Amino acid sequence: QVQLVESGGGLVQPGGSLRLSCAASGRIFRIYAVGWYRQAPGKQRELVAGIPRGGSTNYADSVKGRFTISKDNAKNTVYLQMNSLKPEDTAAYYCSATIATSSRPLDEYTYWGQGTQVTVSS
Repeated sequence: QVQLVESGGGLVQPGGSLRLSCAASGRIFRIYAVGWYRQAPGKQRELVAGIPRGGSTNYADSVKGRFTISKDNAKNTVYLQMNSLKPEDTAAYYCSATIATSSRPLDEYTYWGQGTQVTVSS
């Protein structure tokens, strides 16, 4: 089995920064794609930032220039650096990863973390 564990959320003032981490553990052969999503109360979950197969990052328009996604392959960890935070960034943040658990083509699954809360408020 594979687990994704997020950390780094919390309460921050507008204009502040946070760095979220998502550590993958378990039976990991290869991580193909990763992404950070968020869900605010009463809203649908949305993609914030992602690194798809091929490696080109993509961002939601609302976070471009403020958030940066990165990946440490040696540590099986994905980060989301969030700068210039705004109250509208308040949400539960989730990481997702498409992971192969063996070299067999069918042993590829998408996993989700449990989420970490980010609250931006003065």
